[in-house]
Amino acid sequence: MRHELLTRALPALRHDMVAPLSVMRMGMLLLKHRSNGDTAVDEGAWDKQVASISEQIDALADGVRSLRDWELATSDDGTTRSALVARCASLMRAAYELNGIRLNVDDELDVAREDEPRFAAGASLRYLVLGVLGFLHDCTEDLGAIRIAADGPETLRFEATRGRPDVADPLPPMAGALRAPRKLAIDAIALQALADGLGYTVVIDGDTVRLSLRPG
Repeated sequence: MRHELLTRALPALRHDMVAPLSVMRMGMLLLKHRSNGDTAVDEGAWDKQVASISEQIDALADGVRSLRDWELATSDDGTTRSALVARCASLMRAAYELNGIRLNVDDELDVAREDEPRFAAGASLRYLVLGVLGFLHDCTEDLGAIRIAADGPETLRFEATRGRPDVADPLPPMAGALRAPRKLAIDAIALQALADGLGYTVVIDGDTVRLSLRPG
């Protein structure tokens, strides 16, 4: 189950690491062009280009390090609820919206607050949020949108909306490259098994799922 969820998130993870490489490649080509030119180049322009490449290297390093966050055996610093939702939504939004499914995050979760409590086991919670999204995606007929909202101080509520608006424009040619692959359908039994295995509680009520962010 966790492997299936990681597989679905991989297109977004891959994009996060490929994007800095593309910028670095263009920066190196520009530096090479300037070094081979006959016209003197302002020193400030060189410094700006080198700084840009350095930033992309840092971004790439952060992306590589983030892969460790998916290992349950690795201790982590936990996560806040808004950060958890933002990360999971960013991983799946492109794949869902290319299929006409909207991911809507309530304003309460859309803005990070300094006084937000942290929840332990960020990797486990990430798998669980992705598991709930995958369950609603796979098991809701004619799914049009998923709304993620706070439900009390330590719970998330996911609500599926049926029916999607007619889309006049066809999907772009590269849509398939961003669509998350799906090999195994995530049903209620699979989601419950994931939650039980990680030690958390999920409650499925029709098109609504509640996830407690505290073990128990």
